[in-house]
Amino acid sequence: MNPTIKTKRAYDAASADDGYRIYVDRLWPRGLSHETFHYDLWDKEIAPSTELRQWFHANSQEEWPEFERRYEAELQANPALDKLKALIAEKPVVTLLYSSHDEQHNNAIVLRNMLVAVPKL
Repeated sequence: MNPTIKTKRAYDAASADDGYRIYVDRLWPRGLSHETFHYDLWDKEIAPSTELRQWFHANSQEEWPEFERRYEAELQANPALDKLKALIAEKPVVTLLYSSHDEQHNNAIVLRNMLVAVPKL
């Protein structure tokens, strides 16, 4: 099964078409309570390392291609990626949740792109 994989801000309301909701940040989303934030799994292990997250926050959009490269390298070396792939293979729809304000430049985008990429021969 090839699931549909979407991304969405953690602060946006949950909807029925989100499917299985996975929060993919290392830190809890500021201002959200455990009672109001709806997710099925919080996968801290798939999030960027603390060092990479701090570097990206300091450099932001100017260094987006470098962040993508570094995070992809972390993901390729991370056993959590294979676990996540196995989990989402069983789901028809998966939504990766992130807390960043930037909807175009965040770790969930990079992760989604890796999960839907066609393997290179």
